[in-house]
Amino acid sequence: MVGEIFNVFGQVLLDPAALSLSVLGVLFGIILGALPGVSSTMSLAVLLPISFSMSPAHAMMFLLGIFSASVYGGSISAILINIPGTPGAIITQMDGYPMARNGRAGEALTYALFASTFGGVLGWMLLVVCAPLVADAALHFQSPEYAAVTFFGLTMLAYATPGSTFKALVAGVFGLLLAMVGMDATTDVARLDFGSTGLLAGISIIPVAVGIFGLAEVLSNIESSGQKFEVIRRIERLIPPWKEMWPLWPMAVRGSIIGALVGAIPAAGSAIGVTVAYAQEKRLSKTPERYGTGIPEGVVAPESSNNACVGGALIPMMTLGIPGDSMTAVLIGALLIHGLRPGPALFTDRLDFVATVYVALLLAILLTLFFGLIGIRYIARILHAPKNVLMTGIAILCVVGSYAVRNSVFDVVVMIAFGAIGWLMQRVSMPVAPVVFGLILGPLLEENIRRTLIVSGDWSVFFTRPISATMIAIAILALLYPAIRDRLYKRKPQ
Repeated sequence: MVGEIFNVFGQVLLDPAALSLSVLGVLFGIILGALPGVSSTMSLAVLLPISFSMSPAHAMMFLLGIFSASVYGGSISAILINIPGTPGAIITQMDGYPMARNGRAGEALTYALFASTFGGVLGWMLLVVCAPLVADAALHFQSPEYAAVTFFGLTMLAYATPGSTFKALVAGVFGLLLAMVGMDATTDVARLDFGSTGLLAGISIIPVAVGIFGLAEVLSNIESSGQKFEVIRRIERLIPPWKEMWPLWPMAVRGSIIGALVGAIPAAGSAIGVTVAYAQEKRLSKTPERYGTGIPEGVVAPESSNNACVGGALIPMMTLGIPGDSMTAVLIGALLIHGLRPGPALFTDRLDFVATVYVALLLAILLTLFFGLIGIRYIARILHAPKNVLMTGIAILCVVGSYAVRNSVFDVVVMIAFGAIGWLMQRVSMPVAPVVFGLILGPLLEENIRRTLIVSGDWSVFFTRPISATMIAIAILALLYPAIRDRLYKRKPQ
């Protein structure tokens, strides 16, 4: 595998188109990630259609550049205006913004950049080491194991999503229902089409993702267009003294390990990883009361964890076809558009493509460091971009992108409909990511359950095979844990 990575890396360095697309993706990622209200998932969703005409390798260079760089970009707005550009930057603002208010905005941005790079590289190493091992184990999976792992992924999504577990479950079930729309692959019978010929082919992932992540955010931003925020404009010293940076490396290591491991859990996402990393460092600190007042430790811990989640989230996506977070859910849509189905077969049939993914991610991490170092002062100025112009451009991209999937006006209608649904879900504090997860995992769950029952004819097979029984047990415990926790808390004497 190492030889394949070096071979692909050499090919990429000699391919001007691949390098240009990676650079373009990184620049788009940093800029869009830094803009308030434009999340990493939204950035991927609205720019995904640009990759349709590319080769799979070039598409990954472009999309992984956006993915990795936008995760760092979210820290820029978190530090300078106290509004996280991405969910993973929510914790970064707790110390990053006070640092900026204390005249250390440049140092805070540099700490975030170095920590992001460190975490990204460690997450990449975990991906390279663990993904082949997981894929090799998954090659021995049969239908019961695949069904159980998919069920585990869906339940973890509900458990890991911030907010109400019940609302996340409702959103996930809605996604599963969407996955049933169209012709049944087994019986060739139309389901849930309501007499519409446009629904016979099913609901495409891309219009749903573009609408629910992209257009819904545009509508939310229009609704809050009157919101004002203070931008920290003074960016002076960028590189902190070495004697201040060196003592921070242990927490960068701990944060990276936590982020990579949490990211590898299906549907966990970076928001959980950064929260755990920050809480862990605060617990280990001799002066925990300083956290939240503007200290470098409060920036390094979450940012190293944040970017390590990228490599971790790619592990279940590449090996099992299960999204690690909402961004990898969009990437799965990209792979399907290019005729590639993520899973263990990818590591046996398309090892060259797997190596391309590794190279694309590592190159994106290094380019983010390069452009961050030379352009932090200039990148920060994008926060002054007119919001109305930005939202208009994104809305146009949503329409063009959803049409480009199948050259279908019906897909544009689907995108607009799910933009409205996503906006309504946000209004009632219902998470939107489970809808896309359900749409992606629904066919995989249904196919493997039906195949298992056709072969065995007995539901007990799911509980007699060790791996499937273990996954189902963990999933059920994850679902019951909030209720058990609440019951125990109520019984605890006050």
